[in-house]
Amino acid sequence: MLPENWYVLYTAPRAEKMVEKRLQLEGVTVFLPLYKAKRAWSDRVKVVDLPLFSSYIFVHCNEVKLRTLPAYQGVVRVVFYLGRPAVVRDFEIEAIKEFLHIADGNRIISEGDMVTIVGGAFAKRSGVVVKLDEKHSYLYIEEMGCVACVETVNMEKSGKSGEKNKKLF
Repeated sequence: MLPENWYVLYTAPRAEKMVEKRLQLEGVTVFLPLYKAKRAWSDRVKVVDLPLFSSYIFVHCNEVKLRTLPAYQGVVRVVFYLGRPAVVRDFEIEAIKEFLHIADGNRIISEGDMVTIVGGAFAKRSGVVVKLDEKHSYLYIEEMGCVACVETVNMEKSGKSGEKNKKLF
């Protein structure tokens, strides 16, 4: 019997959920990491589940079964690395699941946090988050005596939870 591993499939744009359902109906173990995001329409705001990795889905199967999966509608190809199907280790899948669990409903950066800007004109400068809204964060940069506005979508926490050292992209 061939060993089963986690592999990566590349899907058509916005086809991840459809591919997940089709493969599950065929008995394939599938992992599609999703996160919640607010999307605004002209008449309402709705929370939707979006793929963490656009156009990618993880499958757990043997290589023989893997070679048949591109035949399914929505699957573009198997992702390869060094001429072989790319294998994702179990602990990496678990790390993604743990990240999603920790991040679910939590703000990554919050007011009062000390952050370091790691790119752009203010790279390597530190500041304190003084205000947050849906799209921007405002940092007080003491050495410059000013408040800088940074896009919220480009922020990432660094260090252990509860620490006040964070990095800002």
